[in-house]
Amino acid sequence: MQAEELAYYPFISEASTHVENLGISLDSLLTSRAYRAARVRGIERVKEALEGEIKKSPVSGEAQIISELLSYPFARMLVACVDDQLFTRRYALAEAKAAYTLLRNETPAFLLEFGEDFGISAGSKDSYFSMNFTDYIRFSNSLKDPAWKLANRQFRAGKVRITREEFARLLEEAVRERIERSFPIPEIPDEVSSFCAPYVAEIKDQFEIQKKKFGATDFGAVEPELFPPCISHALANVQGGVNLAHSMRFAMTSFLLSVGMSVDEILNLFNISPDFDAEKTLYQIEHIAGATGNKYKPPACDTMRTYGNCIGKDRLCEKISHPLGYYEKKIYLKNKEKEKEKKQEK
Repeated sequence: MQAEELAYYPFISEASTHVENLGISLDSLLTSRAYRAARVRGIERVKEALEGEIKKSPVSGEAQIISELLSYPFARMLVACVDDQLFTRRYALAEAKAAYTLLRNETPAFLLEFGEDFGISAGSKDSYFSMNFTDYIRFSNSLKDPAWKLANRQFRAGKVRITREEFARLLEEAVRERIERSFPIPEIPDEVSSFCAPYVAEIKDQFEIQKKKFGATDFGAVEPELFPPCISHALANVQGGVNLAHSMRFAMTSFLLSVGMSVDEILNLFNISPDFDAEKTLYQIEHIAGATGNKYKPPACDTMRTYGNCIGKDRLCEKISHPLGYYEKKIYLKNKEKEKEKKQEK
Protein backbone atom coordinates (compact mmCIF):
# COMPACT_ATOMS: atom_id res chain seq x y z
CA MET A 1 0.00 0.00 0.00
CA GLN A 2 0.99 3.61 -0.45
CA ALA A 3 2.02 5.55 2.67
CA GLU A 4 -1.14 7.66 2.32
CA GLU A 5 -3.28 4.50 2.49
CA LEU A 6 -1.38 3.24 5.51
CA ALA A 7 -2.19 6.49 7.30
CA TYR A 8 -5.91 5.74 6.91
CA TYR A 9 -5.47 2.18 8.23
CA PRO A 10 -2.67 2.42 10.86
CA PHE A 11 -3.67 -0.83 12.59
CA ILE A 12 -2.63 -3.13 9.73
CA SER A 13 0.70 -4.97 9.79
CA GLU A 14 2.23 -3.00 6.92
CA ALA A 15 1.53 0.29 8.71
CA SER A 16 3.20 -0.98 11.90
CA THR A 17 6.27 -2.02 9.89
CA HIS A 18 6.35 1.36 8.15
CA VAL A 19 6.29 3.18 11.51
CA GLU A 20 9.08 0.96 12.87
CA ASN A 21 11.19 1.71 9.80
CA LEU A 22 10.88 5.43 10.46
CA GLY A 23 13.19 4.84 13.43
CA ILE A 24 11.46 7.35 15.70
CA SER A 25 12.26 6.79 19.38
CA LEU A 26 9.60 6.72 22.09
CA ASP A 27 11.17 9.76 23.73
CA SER A 28 10.97 11.69 20.44
CA LEU A 29 7.32 10.77 19.93
CA LEU A 30 6.51 11.98 23.44
CA THR A 31 8.56 15.15 23.62
CA SER A 32 9.88 16.31 20.24
CA ARG A 33 8.30 19.44 18.78
CA ALA A 34 8.53 17.74 15.38
CA TYR A 35 5.81 15.27 16.45
CA ARG A 36 3.56 17.64 18.34
CA ALA A 37 0.95 17.39 15.55
CA ALA A 38 0.95 13.59 15.92
CA ARG A 39 0.32 13.88 19.67
CA VAL A 40 -2.47 16.40 19.16
CA ARG A 41 -4.08 14.14 16.58
CA GLY A 42 -3.69 11.13 18.91
CA ILE A 43 -5.53 12.96 21.69
CA GLU A 44 -8.16 13.98 19.15
CA ARG A 45 -8.62 10.34 18.05
CA VAL A 46 -9.30 9.22 21.60
CA LYS A 47 -11.68 12.07 22.38
CA GLU A 48 -13.58 11.50 19.14
CA ALA A 49 -13.87 7.82 20.07
CA LEU A 50 -15.75 8.92 23.19
CA GLU A 51 -18.38 10.44 20.92
CA GLY A 52 -18.51 7.27 18.82
CA GLU A 53 -16.92 8.49 15.59
CA ILE A 54 -13.28 9.10 14.65
CA LYS A 55 -13.11 11.48 11.71
CA LYS A 56 -10.72 10.65 8.90
CA SER A 57 -9.87 13.76 6.90
CA PRO A 58 -7.87 13.52 3.65
CA VAL A 59 -4.10 13.52 4.21
CA SER A 60 -1.40 14.61 1.78
CA GLY A 61 2.25 15.44 2.02
CA GLU A 62 4.88 13.52 3.97
CA ALA A 63 4.56 15.53 7.19
CA GLN A 64 0.79 15.09 7.39
CA ILE A 65 1.00 11.38 6.55
CA ILE A 66 3.62 10.79 9.27
CA SER A 67 1.56 12.71 11.82
CA GLU A 68 -1.54 10.62 11.04
CA LEU A 69 0.46 7.39 11.23
CA LEU A 70 2.13 8.30 14.53
CA SER A 71 -1.11 9.54 16.06
CA TYR A 72 -2.30 5.94 16.27
CA PRO A 73 0.46 4.57 18.55
CA PHE A 74 0.16 7.69 20.71
CA ALA A 75 -3.61 7.18 20.95
CA ARG A 76 -2.95 3.57 21.98
CA MET A 77 -0.69 4.82 24.78
CA LEU A 78 -3.52 6.99 26.07
CA VAL A 79 -6.03 4.14 25.92
CA ALA A 80 -3.60 1.82 27.69
CA CYS A 81 -3.09 4.40 30.46
CA VAL A 82 -6.84 4.86 30.90
CA ASP A 83 -6.88 1.08 31.52
CA ASP A 84 -10.65 0.56 31.42
CA GLN A 85 -12.18 -2.40 29.60
CA LEU A 86 -15.30 -0.50 28.63
CA PHE A 87 -13.28 2.44 27.34
CA THR A 88 -10.99 0.12 25.38
CA ARG A 89 -14.01 -1.44 23.71
CA ARG A 90 -15.40 2.01 22.89
CA TYR A 91 -12.11 3.05 21.32
CA ALA A 92 -11.74 -0.15 19.27
CA LEU A 93 -15.31 0.16 18.02
CA ALA A 94 -14.83 3.80 16.99
CA GLU A 95 -11.61 3.01 15.08
CA ALA A 96 -13.34 0.10 13.35
CA LYS A 97 -16.36 2.21 12.37
CA ALA A 98 -14.06 4.86 10.91
CA ALA A 99 -12.30 2.14 8.91
CA TYR A 100 -15.63 0.82 7.60
CA THR A 101 -16.59 4.27 6.31
CA LEU A 102 -13.48 4.16 4.13
CA LEU A 103 -13.49 0.45 3.28
CA ARG A 104 -16.97 0.48 1.81
CA ASN A 105 -15.63 2.74 -0.97
CA GLU A 106 -12.46 0.77 -1.69
CA THR A 107 -11.96 -1.49 -4.72
CA PRO A 108 -12.51 -5.26 -4.48
CA ALA A 109 -8.77 -5.83 -4.96
CA PHE A 110 -7.97 -3.51 -2.05
CA LEU A 111 -10.53 -5.20 0.19
CA LEU A 112 -9.11 -8.64 -0.57
CA GLU A 113 -5.58 -7.43 0.22
CA PHE A 114 -6.82 -5.80 3.39
CA GLY A 115 -8.58 -9.00 4.43
CA GLU A 116 -5.43 -11.07 3.93
CA ASP A 117 -3.77 -9.06 6.70
CA PHE A 118 -6.38 -10.51 9.05
CA GLY A 119 -5.99 -14.04 7.71
CA ILE A 120 -9.28 -13.88 5.82
CA SER A 121 -9.57 -16.21 2.83
CA ALA A 122 -11.84 -14.65 0.19
CA GLY A 123 -12.27 -14.03 -3.51
CA SER A 124 -14.39 -11.75 -5.69
CA LYS A 125 -16.33 -12.15 -8.90
CA ASP A 126 -18.60 -9.59 -10.52
CA SER A 127 -20.17 -7.61 -7.66
CA TYR A 128 -19.95 -10.40 -5.06
CA PHE A 129 -17.36 -11.86 -2.71
CA SER A 130 -16.96 -15.44 -1.58
CA MET A 131 -15.57 -15.97 1.90
CA ASN A 132 -14.41 -19.08 3.72
CA PHE A 133 -17.25 -20.08 6.03
CA THR A 134 -15.01 -20.32 9.13
CA ASP A 135 -13.89 -16.72 8.64
CA TYR A 136 -17.47 -15.69 7.97
CA ILE A 137 -18.73 -17.27 11.19
CA ARG A 138 -15.90 -15.77 13.22
CA PHE A 139 -16.53 -12.19 12.15
CA SER A 140 -20.32 -12.30 11.76
CA ASN A 141 -20.86 -13.94 15.15
CA SER A 142 -21.42 -10.64 16.97
CA LEU A 143 -23.82 -9.27 14.31
CA LYS A 144 -27.36 -9.83 15.52
CA ASP A 145 -29.42 -9.19 12.39
CA PRO A 146 -30.91 -12.54 11.24
CA ALA A 147 -29.63 -11.81 7.71
CA TRP A 148 -26.12 -12.63 8.94
CA LYS A 149 -27.03 -16.15 10.05
CA LEU A 150 -25.30 -18.80 7.96
CA ALA A 151 -28.65 -20.48 7.29
CA ASN A 152 -29.78 -17.32 5.46
CA ARG A 153 -26.74 -17.25 3.16
CA GLN A 154 -25.79 -18.79 -0.15
CA PHE A 155 -23.31 -21.44 0.94
CA ARG A 156 -21.40 -23.68 -1.47
CA ALA A 157 -18.17 -25.69 -1.24
CA GLY A 158 -17.24 -24.09 2.08
CA LYS A 159 -17.69 -20.55 0.76
CA VAL A 160 -20.28 -17.95 1.74
CA ARG A 161 -21.49 -15.42 -0.83
CA ILE A 162 -21.68 -11.80 0.32
CA THR A 163 -21.82 -8.34 -1.21
CA ARG A 164 -18.91 -5.91 -1.26
CA GLU A 165 -20.48 -3.76 1.45
CA GLU A 166 -21.09 -6.83 3.61
CA PHE A 167 -17.45 -7.84 3.19
CA ALA A 168 -16.42 -4.34 4.30
CA ARG A 169 -18.71 -4.72 7.34
CA LEU A 170 -17.02 -7.98 8.29
CA LEU A 171 -13.63 -6.33 7.88
CA GLU A 172 -14.85 -3.72 10.36
CA GLU A 173 -15.39 -6.52 12.86
CA ALA A 174 -11.91 -7.84 12.13
CA VAL A 175 -10.43 -4.41 12.84
CA ARG A 176 -12.42 -4.05 16.06
CA GLU A 177 -11.32 -7.47 17.27
CA ARG A 178 -7.63 -6.83 16.50
CA ILE A 179 -7.53 -3.50 18.29
CA GLU A 180 -9.50 -4.75 21.27
CA ARG A 181 -7.33 -7.82 21.71
CA SER A 182 -4.16 -5.74 21.62
CA PHE A 183 -5.08 -4.43 25.09
CA PRO A 184 -4.28 -4.35 27.92
CA ILE A 185 -0.61 -3.55 27.40
CA PRO A 186 1.28 -5.51 30.12
CA GLU A 187 3.98 -3.01 31.05
CA ILE A 188 3.57 0.69 30.32
CA PRO A 189 6.91 2.57 30.63
CA ASP A 190 7.01 5.10 33.46
CA GLU A 191 7.84 7.93 31.07
CA VAL A 192 4.68 7.15 29.08
CA SER A 193 2.48 7.09 32.19
CA SER A 194 3.93 10.37 33.46
CA PHE A 195 3.66 12.17 30.13
CA CYS A 196 0.12 10.96 29.44
CA ALA A 197 -1.22 11.54 32.97
CA PRO A 198 -2.78 15.02 32.37
CA TYR A 199 -4.48 13.89 29.16
CA VAL A 200 -5.65 10.62 30.73
CA ALA A 201 -7.26 12.49 33.64
CA GLU A 202 -9.22 14.65 31.21
CA ILE A 203 -10.25 11.64 29.12
CA LYS A 204 -11.43 9.77 32.22
CA ASP A 205 -13.54 12.74 33.31
CA GLN A 206 -15.18 12.92 29.87
CA PHE A 207 -15.74 9.17 29.88
CA GLU A 208 -17.49 9.31 33.25
CA ILE A 209 -19.85 11.92 31.80
CA GLN A 210 -20.50 9.62 28.83
CA LYS A 211 -21.21 6.63 31.05
CA LYS A 212 -23.75 8.63 33.02
CA LYS A 213 -25.46 9.58 29.77
CA PHE A 214 -25.91 5.88 28.97
CA GLY A 215 -28.01 5.22 32.00
CA ALA A 216 -28.99 8.67 33.23
CA THR A 217 -32.66 9.02 34.11
CA ASP A 218 -34.81 10.95 36.54
CA PHE A 219 -35.50 7.88 38.68
CA GLY A 220 -32.82 8.64 41.25
CA ALA A 221 -31.07 5.79 43.08
CA VAL A 222 -31.82 2.35 41.67
CA GLU A 223 -34.24 0.42 43.88
CA PRO A 224 -34.41 -3.26 42.81
CA GLU A 225 -37.17 -4.06 45.30
CA LEU A 226 -39.48 -1.85 43.22
CA PHE A 227 -38.79 -3.58 39.91
CA PRO A 228 -41.74 -5.14 38.04
CA PRO A 229 -42.19 -8.92 38.51
CA CYS A 230 -40.85 -9.77 35.04
CA ILE A 231 -37.53 -7.99 35.66
CA SER A 232 -37.23 -9.35 39.22
CA HIS A 233 -37.78 -12.86 37.88
CA ALA A 234 -35.12 -12.37 35.19
CA LEU A 235 -32.63 -11.04 37.75
CA ALA A 236 -33.29 -13.99 40.05
CA ASN A 237 -32.63 -16.38 37.17
CA VAL A 238 -29.40 -14.63 36.19
CA GLN A 239 -28.16 -14.70 39.79
CA GLY A 240 -29.08 -18.38 39.93
CA GLY A 241 -26.95 -19.13 36.90
CA VAL A 242 -29.90 -19.70 34.56
CA ASN A 243 -29.50 -18.67 30.91
CA LEU A 244 -32.08 -16.12 29.77
CA ALA A 245 -33.68 -16.13 26.35
CA HIS A 246 -32.23 -13.44 24.09
CA SER A 247 -35.48 -11.41 24.21
CA MET A 248 -35.48 -11.44 28.02
CA ARG A 249 -31.80 -10.49 28.19
CA PHE A 250 -32.52 -7.52 25.99
CA ALA A 251 -35.59 -6.53 28.04
CA MET A 252 -33.75 -6.78 31.35
CA THR A 253 -30.61 -4.99 30.13
CA SER A 254 -32.48 -2.11 28.50
CA PHE A 255 -34.64 -1.74 31.62
CA LEU A 256 -31.64 -1.66 33.98
CA LEU A 257 -29.87 0.91 31.82
CA SER A 258 -33.02 3.05 31.73
CA VAL A 259 -33.36 3.13 35.52
CA GLY A 260 -29.75 4.21 36.02
CA MET A 261 -27.53 1.14 36.32
CA SER A 262 -24.13 1.43 34.66
CA VAL A 263 -22.77 -0.81 31.92
CA ASP A 264 -20.19 -2.27 34.30
CA GLU A 265 -22.80 -3.03 36.98
CA ILE A 266 -24.95 -4.91 34.49
CA LEU A 267 -21.93 -6.80 33.15
CA ASN A 268 -21.22 -8.01 36.69
CA LEU A 269 -24.76 -9.36 36.97
CA PHE A 270 -24.16 -11.70 34.06
CA ASN A 271 -20.75 -12.99 35.11
CA ILE A 272 -22.09 -16.19 36.69
CA SER A 273 -24.19 -17.22 33.68
CA PRO A 274 -23.14 -20.65 32.28
CA ASP A 275 -22.40 -19.19 28.84
CA PHE A 276 -20.82 -15.98 30.14
CA ASP A 277 -18.48 -14.32 27.66
CA ALA A 278 -17.28 -10.99 29.06
CA GLU A 279 -16.22 -9.62 25.68
CA LYS A 280 -19.44 -10.47 23.87
CA THR A 281 -21.69 -9.51 26.80
CA LEU A 282 -20.00 -6.13 27.18
CA TYR A 283 -20.44 -5.46 23.48
CA GLN A 284 -24.16 -6.31 23.68
CA ILE A 285 -24.75 -4.13 26.75
CA GLU A 286 -22.87 -1.22 25.20
CA HIS A 287 -24.85 -1.59 21.99
CA ILE A 288 -28.17 -1.44 23.89
CA ALA A 289 -26.83 1.50 25.92
CA GLY A 290 -26.30 3.52 22.75
CA ALA A 291 -22.58 3.21 22.04
CA THR A 292 -23.32 2.98 18.32
CA GLY A 293 -25.69 5.96 18.36
CA ASN A 294 -29.05 4.32 19.00
CA LYS A 295 -30.06 3.85 22.63
CA TYR A 296 -32.68 1.12 22.98
CA LYS A 297 -35.80 1.41 25.15
CA PRO A 298 -37.18 -1.55 27.11
CA PRO A 299 -40.06 -3.36 25.37
CA ALA A 300 -43.63 -2.58 26.43
CA CYS A 301 -45.78 -5.08 28.35
CA ASP A 302 -47.58 -6.21 25.17
CA THR A 303 -44.23 -7.13 23.63
CA MET A 304 -43.15 -8.89 26.82
CA ARG A 305 -46.33 -10.99 26.67
CA THR A 306 -45.76 -11.79 22.99
CA TYR A 307 -42.34 -13.28 23.77
CA GLY A 308 -43.55 -15.09 26.88
CA ASN A 309 -41.60 -12.81 29.21
CA CYS A 310 -44.53 -11.46 31.24
CA ILE A 311 -44.01 -13.50 34.42
CA GLY A 312 -45.49 -13.02 37.90
CA LYS A 313 -48.04 -10.41 36.89
CA ASP A 314 -49.52 -8.63 39.92
CA ARG A 315 -52.44 -6.22 40.49
CA LEU A 316 -50.41 -3.14 39.61
CA CYS A 317 -49.38 -4.73 36.30
CA GLU A 318 -53.04 -4.68 35.23
CA LYS A 319 -52.98 -0.87 35.30
CA ILE A 320 -49.57 -0.49 33.59
CA SER A 321 -48.56 -0.79 29.95
CA HIS A 322 -44.77 -0.61 30.32
CA PRO A 323 -42.20 -1.97 32.83
CA LEU A 324 -40.77 1.51 33.32
CA GLY A 325 -44.25 2.77 34.10
CA TYR A 326 -44.52 0.07 36.79
CA TYR A 327 -41.24 1.15 38.35
CA GLU A 328 -42.16 4.83 38.19
CA LYS A 329 -45.50 4.11 39.85
CA LYS A 330 -43.83 2.08 42.59
CA ILE A 331 -41.44 4.94 43.32
CA TYR A 332 -44.37 7.37 43.44
CA LEU A 333 -46.27 5.14 45.87
CA LYS A 334 -43.20 4.66 48.06
CA ASN A 335 -42.52 8.41 48.24
CA LYS A 336 -46.18 9.09 48.96
CA GLU A 337 -46.07 6.61 51.84
CA LYS A 338 -42.95 8.30 53.23
CA GLU A 339 -44.66 11.69 53.15
CA LYS A 340 -47.65 10.22 54.93
CA GLU A 341 -45.41 8.78 57.67
CA LYS A 342 -43.67 12.13 58.14
CA LYS A 343 -46.98 13.91 58.61
CA GLN A 344 -48.06 11.33 61.17
CA GLU A 345 -44.81 11.82 63.12
CA LYS A 346 -45.50 15.53 63.37
